[in-house]
Amino acid sequence: MLALARGFLERKGLGEARLEAELLVAHALKVDRLGLFMRLDAPIQGTEVDLARDGLVRRGRREPTAYIVGRREFYGRDFEVGPGALVPRPETELIVDLAREAFPAGATEGVRGVDVGTGSGCLAVTLALELEGSQFDAIDLAADALGWAKRNRDTHGAKVTLHEGDGLEELERLVGAHGAYDLIVSNPPYVEPTERELLAPEVRDHEPALALYAPPGDPDYWVRGLIERAQRGLKPGGLLLVELGHLQSSRAHAAAAASGAASAEVLKDLAGVPRVLALKR
Repeated sequence: MLALARGFLERKGLGEARLEAELLVAHALKVDRLGLFMRLDAPIQGTEVDLARDGLVRRGRREPTAYIVGRREFYGRDFEVGPGALVPRPETELIVDLAREAFPAGATEGVRGVDVGTGSGCLAVTLALELEGSQFDAIDLAADALGWAKRNRDTHGAKVTLHEGDGLEELERLVGAHGAYDLIVSNPPYVEPTERELLAPEVRDHEPALALYAPPGDPDYWVRGLIERAQRGLKPGGLLLVELGHLQSSRAHAAAAASGAASAEVLKDLAGVPRVLALKR
């Protein structure tokens, strides 16, 4: 089954055919990848063949593997994900790394944070667990996304409060109601709608447009709005961490430097791409 699955995905032109074949076959057999290799000589039941075939056909149509198996790993934890929420990406883990550096173990008690545009909740939930004693708010406009975030919060037992609303407006409301934050994080939409055809079919045809596309002609709308609100939304010394598109870094850094921030820099991810703006009030 593994050999057939891999061959099928290779013919469909998928670059990680071996890994994806393992994930899809393991899902059909209701085991993890380790469990899959523990039973390579086991006979396959007809129902399992049907499940595997269904998953492979869906993947061949370029549906994201994470949507098919219903989960994606992020920072060492499994997160449920499906239509209506952006699939967690490895590069977003840099935000968690930077937050942990800024709030080291033993200095996180009482830290208040907010995730603007939480999607699956992977950032808010992970940070609430990694920064011991912290509490997070998580904002999203999409009810579907908040449904996934709620599942993940409840599964992992994280101290995260969910809020439905426009990210920037809801951030202002929360600051007005409860005071400034120690940490604001966001992976906002930054793709120009005119660049839609440049995206992989998995992204373009399946992931939510609301989480992908910035307003037409203004790819910096969200990062600019977050920088503007950081001055009143953060406590003195507080930190804003925003994921950037690969062409945004110079403009984002210039806007942050002009905002009166105490410091501003753009950090690169493991691929060497300028990925996260870090601004300190």
